[in-house]
Amino acid sequence: MTKPLYSVGVDVGTSTTQMILSQITVANRASGFAVPEMEITDRRVIYRSEVHFTPLLGENRVDGDAIRRLLAAEYEKAGVSRQQVDTGAIIITGETSRKENAAAVLQAISDFAGEFVVATAGPDLESILAAKGSGAVAYSQKTGKTVVHMDIGGGTSNLALIRAGEIVRTGCLNVGGRLIKLDKSGAITYLSPVLSGLVDMKIGEVPADQKLEELAALLCRALEMAAGRIAVDSLLERLSTREAESLWIPPREDVVVSFSGGVADCIETHRENLEFGDIGPLLGRAIAQSSLCRGNYILGEHTIRATVIGAGCHSTQLSGSTVFCRNVALPKKNMPVVSLTAQEQEMWDLGKIVTQRIAQADSREIVLALPGYENAGYAQIGALAQKIAEALGDRPVYVCLQGDMAKALGQKLSLLLPGDRPCLCLDRLRFPDQSYLDIGLPVGPCFPVVIKTLVLSKEN
Repeated sequence: MTKPLYSVGVDVGTSTTQMILSQITVANRASGFAVPEMEITDRRVIYRSEVHFTPLLGENRVDGDAIRRLLAAEYEKAGVSRQQVDTGAIIITGETSRKENAAAVLQAISDFAGEFVVATAGPDLESILAAKGSGAVAYSQKTGKTVVHMDIGGGTSNLALIRAGEIVRTGCLNVGGRLIKLDKSGAITYLSPVLSGLVDMKIGEVPADQKLEELAALLCRALEMAAGRIAVDSLLERLSTREAESLWIPPREDVVVSFSGGVADCIETHRENLEFGDIGPLLGRAIAQSSLCRGNYILGEHTIRATVIGAGCHSTQLSGSTVFCRNVALPKKNMPVVSLTAQEQEMWDLGKIVTQRIAQADSREIVLALPGYENAGYAQIGALAQKIAEALGDRPVYVCLQGDMAKALGQKLSLLLPGDRPCLCLDRLRFPDQSYLDIGLPVGPCFPVVIKTLVLSKEN
């Protein structure tokens, strides 16, 4: 059995906005006499939009109507209707996610992505998508080498540490080519707030080339520190984003540095200083002359399109095939995840823990994420089901497990819950902190899911 899913990826970035459409093939890897084992076996991009400059209304607002028109035109060019799309992701990235109306814009354009699509942002997710979309994860998996991937865009640089094809750490720096914008005369039209105290330039000034080159070199130093190529000082922390889940810790081992993003296109290709009205070419040149390119480095298979390809091709996962679903109206979108540790799972006052976390989530519908058990027995499953039923009270029951036991747990829960209570148990899923979950219509015995973070901030 094979089934194609159509996925959209939209990236509204600091500098550019892009869309891709891809086809994801799902197949059953198990024999005819075994429990189905559904896997995503192929991801193929079938349409790439033009790379558009992100439309803005002044420096602090995204032009949502212009983005809607842009996406409508790209769908028409692709010859695909919104109703044909099954899954994917819309993300607002970099400095654009800090605009005053970023959340409203996400809401306004979410209907351009079919019945099951997510509107997401957040530097940790961006790092993962860019690392996958650029080919850096595949390179690490193929070679066994440790890679630091840097997706350097207009406002931020998303970082990922990859060991043997596994992303083990993410981070984000306020380093990008569009932190300063200049008009054709070379006068500054925009200065990002993140540069406050780092530069003595001001809007309207026509800075000397040397000043801009010094800024590019300063930003490059932060990237060198992040890759472990030079000693760390206070600059790294100064340029770390507040939105990232944790402060980036440079690797101690020898790494291959991988690049993607718009600035990556300026590393090996000469660009005129003001070609894009920013310092992207200067930053690319500084990187080319730095320690980042004197050691092992690669340009991503996809550079400026890395994040959007990650969003369109790599945001969707499949649950395990031994699942349980009763009275659940699908698809479900943006459900906050309450993740518990193995120790918390074993506590008999599970209800108290869950009640506290639900209050923080501020939503009636939550997903309870548990480690589950390896080789669980009937008594273990029964005890866990009883604790879950008591902890969730009269709420719908959505449970995701790491272990392969969702069907057995769901069957036990169904005996404890009223017959009309929605109950869904999925397995083989892991969640980072502060996650949200979207669940799509079933594909055979599995469910396509998107695990994401929603981080939108406004900087004053």
